[in-house]
Amino acid sequence: MAKQEITCDDILKELRAKQYRPVYYLMGEEPYYIDLIADYITDNILTETEKEFNLTVVYGADVDIATVINAAKRYPMMSEHQVVVVKEAQNIRNMEELSYYLQKPLLSTILVICHKHGVLDRRKKLAAEIEKTGVLFESKKVKDAQLPAFITSYMKRKGIDVEPKATAMLADFVGADLSRLTGELEKLIITLPKGHTRVTPEQIEKNIGISKDYNNFELRSALVEKDVLKANKIIKYFEENPKTNPIQMTLSLLFGFFSNLMLAYYAPEKSEQGIANMLGLRTPWQAKDYLAAMRRYNGVKTMQIIGEIRYADAKSKGVGNPSLSDGDILRELVFKILH
Repeated sequence: MAKQEITCDDILKELRAKQYRPVYYLMGEEPYYIDLIADYITDNILTETEKEFNLTVVYGADVDIATVINAAKRYPMMSEHQVVVVKEAQNIRNMEELSYYLQKPLLSTILVICHKHGVLDRRKKLAAEIEKTGVLFESKKVKDAQLPAFITSYMKRKGIDVEPKATAMLADFVGADLSRLTGELEKLIITLPKGHTRVTPEQIEKNIGISKDYNNFELRSALVEKDVLKANKIIKYFEENPKTNPIQMTLSLLFGFFSNLMLAYYAPEKSEQGIANMLGLRTPWQAKDYLAAMRRYNGVKTMQIIGEIRYADAKSKGVGNPSLSDGDILRELVFKILH
């Protein structure tokens, strides 16, 4: 039976219970969770007075592994622990030499290594040493389909509800950059009127700068419903506001939707739950658009649409396109989708 990977929530739960490990190796493509764990350790394990002598923060570009090991071998001053944080650890060469320290780590040291935009080779000795002694955590990119659940969960922890349409608008507009996304969510929390605990599409429009009527979520909805007039109104708005509605974002979201629609045809059970399971959606509610689209687009047409989106993407980058504007490319694509 495969070993279950430790999650960010698992680590934070241990830390809040004051269960500390000698080393935390935080790696992966998603910086948000790496920063979340490292910041919690930096902010909460030591008191402000203890930090003066017992908190060391270094950067991988400025140190070698010997310097890191020497810092980890120091004993704390007037404190139970010392914390050593290595940021941008992906820049350190000979990281495998850390395994010598891990054979007998100093239990009073909490060593936090932040290795962003890459991972350790789990087959190597160092990975095994880390897992034996401490925590080896991989921070994976969140898929677009998981963003609405991330937004809902994040805001629920803050005591805020988000209307489903507002959630979809945010997910479509910001995308899977969690640091930027959480920044926008915090902005929404601050700007909520006093006594209000629910985020609406109107508040998204006012505070984030996304139109509640003319956005990628509404364009997708128009295509699902085959509403020609609404789709063309949205394209006209996009054409007039290119900075807030870049064509690459629109094409990426349409490609993701129709690629998922193609997968939905292979779901053993063509129900909301069956399609949610097939596509890895967190809630059956997210499958409604796919069920509606399956009633209007067959598998052959969906494959043609995916090809047309690829072709439009190439044209938007100047391939075989000497003169068409982004608006013209999108208008032509939407015509081909709808007809």
